[in-house]
Parts: sequence; structure tokens; C-alpha cells
Amino acid sequence: MATMRVVDVAELVRLPAALTVPGDAWTGAAHAEANRRAWAMPAASVLLYWSGMALNDWADRDVDARERPERPIPSGRVPADTALLLAVGLGAAGLTVSALVGGPRALRVSVPLAALVGVYDVVAKDSALGPVVMSGTRGLDILLGAYGDPRAALAPAAASTLHTVALTALSRGEVHGSSRATARLAATTTAAVAGLGVLAALGDRDVPRRHRATSALLSAGYAAVVGRAQLVAAASPDAETVRRATGAGIAGFPLLQASWLVRRGRWQAAAVVLAARPALKMASRRMSTT
Repeated sequence: MATMRVVDVAELVRLPAALTVPGDAWTGAAHAEANRRAWAMPAASVLLYWSGMALNDWADRDVDARERPERPIPSGRVPADTALLLAVGLGAAGLTVSALVGGPRALRVSVPLAALVGVYDVVAKDSALGPVVMSGTRGLDILLGAYGDPRAALAPAAASTLHTVALTALSRGEVHGSSRATARLAATTTAAVAGLGVLAALGDRDVPRRHRATSALLSAGYAAVVGRAQLVAAASPDAETVRRATGAGIAGFPLLQASWLVRRGRWQAAAVVLAARPALKMASRRMSTT
């Protein structure tokens, strides 16, 4: 068996895709007007995300041996036992960081988040509830940033949850293709999330006009980037087109996050989140994000 390399582990945990994660916790923190320590919560989110990716491939190792033999575990580049240990270790590290940043209140969110990740990977992924369970992880990730006042971040959490439902449902067709109905439903959901974001931004008279206008513009950009790819998949739902639409959906997270960050005047955080899009695009040329 070949010696395991850092690049193999990076592929196992979908290293580039983690660029879409920090914006979740920052969005929650912005809407809850959290203290400065909350801005370090993305470290916990990223660790939990990597844990989920490693556990996903461990749980899928037999299926991947047939359908994706080039993946790290079936190719022998990462032993299955090592992948499981990485998943457990990264998950424990994520929970520890969340406790250090936010104490018991953060653990009330991070523990259910870690549990939901495990349930999805091992139990729910192939069930009808799979997309719903996965979407719950992204919604909880936003609430993790808002651990001090989770109710203040329910709106952005709901938007991210709906986006993830559509993304996950469509991503099931990455190997064998999807259906036109699934792709159309994903595009409809994207349009609804973007439309609600635009309406919420323009209707929020408690924030400056430029915040509202920029937030609405970013929501529209999210619809254009993600929705266009999903409409292409609706016309031709073959595996390759679905993979591209899934990639566009992942790349849409920063636009969605930035739209909510700008509404709270978090321009610097929004700029960092948006910078993840070109970085993700470049990295995905060398390593799969799905």
C-alpha cells in the first residue's frame, strides 16, 4: 500500500470546500451582535465540516469502490480505519474549539451539529430525509456563530437551510444523473431564497440604504450563479451537468453569506467570504469539492 500523503488527506476532507464554511458562523455572529470571541467560531465549523467529509467517505467506502474507485479510501491511498480516526479526531477537535470560544452555550449548538453530521453520513444519506438532515447542519452552523442569541440568526439560517436542501437533493445525481423535476425544484428553491433575500434586504429600514442595496445585489448574484447552472441541469440532467450544478451550488454559499453579512454592515467579513469564491474555483481544478 502506498504511503499516505497530505494531499490524500486533503482530498478525503474536501479541503477546498471548507472555504465556504467560515461565512456561516460569521453570519450568525453578525446577526446576534456577538462578542469578539465569536468571530473565531469558524475554526470549530471547519473542523466539524472536515470531520463530516472524512466520515462520509468512510461510510461510502464500499459504494465508492464500485462507482468512484479513484477516491482516497478505495484507491488505497487512505486506509479506512485511518479515515474513521480522522473523522472522530476532527469532530472532537471541533467540539473542543467551540467550547473554548463559546463555552456551554456554544456546545448546546455544536453537539447537535456534530450529531447531525454523523446521522447524515452513516444513517440518513440515502434516505428520503437525507437532504433535510444535511440542510440542518448548515442551518445549525449559522446558529453556532450566534450561540449567544440564536433566535437573532433564524432568517439567514433558514435561507442556508433551504439552499442546502436543494443542493443536496440535486447532488444525488452526480454519478448516475438526476431528473428534470429535481433540477427544476432546485432552481425554484434557489429563486425563492434569492427573492426572499432581496425583499428582506430592501424592506429592512433599520439599516443604511447602501447596506440594503448591496445585500439585494448579492442575493440576485447568488440566483444568477446557482440558478443558471440548475436550469441547465433541468434541461439536461446527466451526471456531468449535475456535477457542475452541484459545484455551482457550493460556490453559491459565499454569495448567500455575504448578502446577509452586508446587511449588518460586516463589509470586511463579506469581502473575505467573497474572496473564497475565486479561491474555491482555482482549488477545485486540482481537487474535487463534491
